[in-house]
Amino acid sequence: MAAPHAFAGRVLVTGANGSLGCALVEHLAAAGASVRALVRSERAAATLRALAQPTELAIVDWSDAPGLARAAEGCDAAVHLVGVLKETPTQRYADAHEGTARALATAATSGALRRIVYLSILGADANSPNACLASKARAEAILLEAPLATTVLRLPMVLGGDDPASWALRARARSRVVPLVRGGAALEQPIDARDVLAAITAALARPALAGRVFDVAGPESLPRRDLVRRAAAVLGNEPRILPIPLALVRSFAALAERVTASPPLTTAMLEVLEHDDRVDAKLACDALGITLTPLDDTLRRLVASGGAAATGDSA
Repeated sequence: MAAPHAFAGRVLVTGANGSLGCALVEHLAAAGASVRALVRSERAAATLRALAQPTELAIVDWSDAPGLARAAEGCDAAVHLVGVLKETPTQRYADAHEGTARALATAATSGALRRIVYLSILGADANSPNACLASKARAEAILLEAPLATTVLRLPMVLGGDDPASWALRARARSRVVPLVRGGAALEQPIDARDVLAAITAALARPALAGRVFDVAGPESLPRRDLVRRAAAVLGNEPRILPIPLALVRSFAALAERVTASPPLTTAMLEVLEHDDRVDAKLACDALGITLTPLDDTLRRLVASGGAAATGDSA
């Protein structure tokens, strides 16, 4: 289990109505921080109003730098959670990643806010041929520019919340036959959602980590098929893995992008999902002062829980 940390100031949390955002808002508030949650719509705000912990709310569009500046007034730090895995005609990577980073940077430098913790993704690289990974890296660069004091946490699959990755693994753990791209050969290094909350709080509480980028991943890197089998074993299940050729899934994604405005899967999204996650998380854990939850503990908690529908910050 992750070690406890505390941050006593006022924190602006962007994209706060997602599964991780809601958990972070409650985590920070319970630890004594004052939280101002930023969302894009009244519908998204309703998710935050249902939380047990008292939270200030601000409804501002991601790209509205003056609105962000007003929302950031009086805040000591910000946690920037906004990001998308799937690009659509109305939700572009450049807007969701670089655009929001620029708006937050402008808001920060126009006021007293300087401390930022940005959640990125493992594999982010400005030179990557993948549009999502390259866009995430460009957003990192924007927020790492002086005079901002930003710490970047790059994450893999996060398990334990009411989010699509957790839902999918729960469902696969209960299934008799599990179709997986390439038979589940892609390497996953999932991290417990509670460890992510601890990492964020630790980054907030340690200003000396400003300007640094950390790969914050789980304790094990393993093929997706083995992750499914480990989760299924908690229930005494032994699913049969049905390999699906990558070329077939890639063709489906390309076709879906051509015929629908909001495809269930895009080529860039598929490439991110098939990206191998295999990093040494010790450097990040040592710097942040956290201890990772063993994977089997995470899986037992995951499959034992139900999982209600989550609300992402795309409303």
